[in-house]
Amino acid sequence: MKRLANGGRIDRSHKVTFSFDGKRLSGFRGDTLASALVANNISLVGRSFKYHRPRGIMSAGPEEPNALVTLGVADRREPNIPATTVELVDGLVSESQNRWPSLGFDIQSINSWFSPFLAAGFYYKTFMGPTRGSWMFYEHYIRKAAGLGRASDLPDPDRYEVRHLFADVVIIGSGPAGLSAALAAAQAGARVTLVEQDFLLGGSLLSEPTKGAAQIWLDEISTRLGSMPNVTILRRNIAFGVYDGNVIGMVEEHGHQKADPSPDVPRQTLSLLRAKAIVYATGAIERPLIFASNDRPGVMLASAVRTYLNRYSVLTGTNVLIATDNDSAYSTAWDLIAAGAKVSIIDSRAAVSRDVLQRARKSGVDVRFESWVTKAVGGKHVIGALIAGPNGKQKHGCDLIAVSGGWSPTVHLTSHRGVKPVYREDIDAFVPGRLSESEFVVGALAGDFASSQVAERGFQIGLEAAEFCGLKKPARHPPLLDLREDISKNEGTIPRTAKASIAKGKAFVDFQMDVTASDIALAHREGFVSIEHLKRYTTLGMGTDQGKTSNFHGLSAMAGLRSSSVVEVGTTTFRPPYTPLAMGALAGRRIGHHYKPIRRTPMHDWHVANSGRMLETGLWMRPWFYSTAGRDVETAYVKEMRIVRESAGLMDISTLGKIELQGPGAATLLDRVYVNGFASLQIGRARYGVMLRDDGIVFDDGTTTRIDEQRFFMTTSTAKAGDVMSRLEFLLETAWKDLDVSLTSVSDEWAAMSIAGPKSREILSAAFEDLDFSNDNLPHMGSLEGTFGGKPLRVLRLSFSGERAYEVYVGSTQGEELWKHLLEVGDRFGLRPYGLEALGALRIEKGHIAGPEIDGRTALDDLRLRRMAGKRQGFVGDVLSRREALNDPKRAHLVGLQSVDTGKRLRGGALLFRPGDKLEGHGLGRVTSVTYSPTLNSWVGLALLARDASIEGAEVLATYPMNNETVRARIVSPVFLDSSGERFRG
Repeated sequence: MKRLANGGRIDRSHKVTFSFDGKRLSGFRGDTLASALVANNISLVGRSFKYHRPRGIMSAGPEEPNALVTLGVADRREPNIPATTVELVDGLVSESQNRWPSLGFDIQSINSWFSPFLAAGFYYKTFMGPTRGSWMFYEHYIRKAAGLGRASDLPDPDRYEVRHLFADVVIIGSGPAGLSAALAAAQAGARVTLVEQDFLLGGSLLSEPTKGAAQIWLDEISTRLGSMPNVTILRRNIAFGVYDGNVIGMVEEHGHQKADPSPDVPRQTLSLLRAKAIVYATGAIERPLIFASNDRPGVMLASAVRTYLNRYSVLTGTNVLIATDNDSAYSTAWDLIAAGAKVSIIDSRAAVSRDVLQRARKSGVDVRFESWVTKAVGGKHVIGALIAGPNGKQKHGCDLIAVSGGWSPTVHLTSHRGVKPVYREDIDAFVPGRLSESEFVVGALAGDFASSQVAERGFQIGLEAAEFCGLKKPARHPPLLDLREDISKNEGTIPRTAKASIAKGKAFVDFQMDVTASDIALAHREGFVSIEHLKRYTTLGMGTDQGKTSNFHGLSAMAGLRSSSVVEVGTTTFRPPYTPLAMGALAGRRIGHHYKPIRRTPMHDWHVANSGRMLETGLWMRPWFYSTAGRDVETAYVKEMRIVRESAGLMDISTLGKIELQGPGAATLLDRVYVNGFASLQIGRARYGVMLRDDGIVFDDGTTTRIDEQRFFMTTSTAKAGDVMSRLEFLLETAWKDLDVSLTSVSDEWAAMSIAGPKSREILSAAFEDLDFSNDNLPHMGSLEGTFGGKPLRVLRLSFSGERAYEVYVGSTQGEELWKHLLEVGDRFGLRPYGLEALGALRIEKGHIAGPEIDGRTALDDLRLRRMAGKRQGFVGDVLSRREALNDPKRAHLVGLQSVDTGKRLRGGALLFRPGDKLEGHGLGRVTSVTYSPTLNSWVGLALLARDASIEGAEVLATYPMNNETVRARIVSPVFLDSSGERFRG
């Protein structure tokens, strides 16, 4: 065990058990999975992506590139989670990944022997040779080797939530800068939200010893913030993206309670936090150093070594070699020595300050300057290092190499809205560029590393953020914080990278994607010198860690190879998310039937209770067919069709869009949006109309009834109900502001049903004895007003099936009552309900167009509707509907098809060819709608066919490549039944 007997910020009174690769282990509350593994002396935690090299824990935060594990089992299996971000909970099941048959012995580690063939861009090159078909051979093996962990293919049993939050000032990060900013803004009167990805507040202060100035300051500030009612502290919330309007995307982890949450507890919550002002206090990430075998277990960031020691009371090594180019690593040395470790330091700089050097000598630390590590020695763990310096090359024995290559401010969130970071030579790093007036940066992110400066500057920034929100009250400064640390100017990574590339062995720049210094050199030789090209060619920074520890080294190495500056090379583009997100968190509850809102008609419950087989059509649930007519749809819809043709059928049409138009300009509006005129429509009559888009393409069709002089009742197709309403509102608000028209969507106010068939009039007359349904009183395309149960009733005589038919409208709350009443009265006439499949078949027989024909690509002439417009002008889409392209004789137009191959069915979407033509390409047209017609005893369909091939009586071939089917069909009129209209006019 590497756990010290005391110290740390863990709760030793609460023991936690967990497993790793089947081995039962223990830790304490307050541990992460990574700290618990280190405490249990487990250094080998995974294998690398490409070469399957042994890898250990490198960092202590979300920048971890190596220690990716799979959590959970079965349907809760979640891969590629950094062990450094997993809060240890009782019963946690974890396993290493990307290895077989075991972590200790991985057969695919043989890949290292073939590394010359797996260098940068190897997969691109497999696309090209040595023969044209090579990729087909390689593809299987490359795809099989891709990825790291294996996700579950079972449905996710967990719940995910989405919430919306609001604040005046949002502070991202709870280090000394963030805490000071939050205190200042809150005292100024702002509603403050403090966002922290960790389960403890403190940021970099958590790496400080628990007994000292850092902990005293942290306790006081945390207590003050916790007592303020206008401060909301969000722990375990990772801010993954910043978007327009100061919207911050966050995901909250709820896994801190137990490994498998109960059903009433969400696994994660996605929050959209809207802020007036944002203070970024996201800190900085320590960089590794580049040398051969720098990926071995036992090579760690110096800051991580210090974090494990002071926060988790874990001594990661007893004989430690610290390799650095800045002063920050010396703090790690002092703490290690205090814990009883032996420490040696090699510094690539020529000298350090006198105070630092004196403290090192007083502590008995061996410090060598102008020296660097050229290679880590060891297999599955470090046992030493090769060092180069003024005295030549030497071997140094150690069990841990703590490296510090300087610090990179965490600029990701500040770059998500397109702001490029800028380079500061004094700290050899990039800091955020110029942000908007509502955004502020502070702390290490701004390039300030001394605690005394950070806390004071954070307080001032908090006041400025509150003042931006219009809030300014006196604020009491926090206590002084001075940890007496310093960050000297880095030497720079270009020389070390160049030297490392000469060393024998692989010197890794991107640990997760196995990108080495030699890969970058190869990319340079092959012409991929742009940093964006380098990224994609080598996959540098394309892993789940998004290159948090590798990006700066990569661009520095390219700058050295190009003999240019880091500024000239620039940075890659940072995009959300900052860390990987679970798809479940993004989806929230929008899964299954909750993906979109489900709409049900007023008669829905009756359909379900009376053998209605429901079908999801857009947002609506509609009866597909009724099992009382047949066990399957093929049998049921034919029987339902016959019922409509021979007696009468009742269809639920409540899904139609319904819009009420009122005002002196209503008739004019209809005249402008429909291709056929409506101003002349008489009161009590209805008219079928077609709308066009601005480009002359058919938009929608429907009927509109004139209720009185200034009042109209419009129905639209189910699919376009919302679009038509939005379109009319847009035109009235922009193009025709002079029209005095009131629009109201009443789709949900009316229950609607269609009764169709030869006996429909008799049934309605029996159901409503006080209304006159004779031809004289209610002719085709007429309307009738009445009452049902004392409530308004509207009857329109319209036909979509080709039979005499009526649309009956009543208030939604009375829909089921009227439905039952009609079925009860109509029972002796043979009235039965029919579903959507039968309705579609009936309309095809009659040649009525619907959604498959009005698909956003067809014009008036295509659908044989030009005569509706006649010589009218001035309607929407008029001018462009007459353009040459839409009236080209070669364009397809509507025809009917009847199969002449006995026993063969037509298929919707089939392509049409002349007999003898080669069956390739898009053909002369396509079949849009098909059905089996019991009236004609054959398969029939509507199609769009090139006009020069549309000769009635001629044959075409309808081929359906997906099933390798070809059917002979005869071109006929699209009206298969009752072309004279005797049935629906009778």
